[in-house]
Amino acid sequence: MSVSARSPQVAVLGSAEPGSAAYELAGAAGECLARHGITVVSGCGSPATRHAAERALAAGGQVLSIIPSDQMPDADWPASIVVPCGMGDARNLLMALAGDACLVIGGRAGTISEVCLAWLHKRPLLPLVGHGGWSDRLPDEPPDERANSPILPWDSIAALQQQLRALGLIQKEQAR
Repeated sequence: MSVSARSPQVAVLGSAEPGSAAYELAGAAGECLARHGITVVSGCGSPATRHAAERALAAGGQVLSIIPSDQMPDADWPASIVVPCGMGDARNLLMALAGDACLVIGGRAGTISEVCLAWLHKRPLLPLVGHGGWSDRLPDEPPDERANSPILPWDSIAALQQQLRALGLIQKEQAR
């Protein structure tokens, strides 16, 4: 019997509208994560998080989607595995806990709730900066004074890869 190691997982949190630079970076981030063998965790509830999931799948990666509903989504839902939790907004805790780190893209009220939960549970935060939303504010305004986990901003895919390496989630030779 062989035992396989668990792949790293990164939760993609946030929102950005199609056509925006943040939306395009969300998709590129999903692809990047997949190419490095990192499972993308995405609720696919916003255009940006759905785009990240779609690009991860297109790159041959795995996507775990935790959805608020208690019903399975349509067959075209962009995920390898779907968990319909039936918890509504309380599913934000599952999203925060399901990643070894949390990628934060823009975001509104739901995003900051996930960010605060991730912070309380000591998950590193990887906020996209320079594109608006909560992610822009995180490097200078963490959820509180406790310094629970690192906040590692990024503004390009190269910078994201550097931050993922700093967390030990990828090594140089891991890219597919």
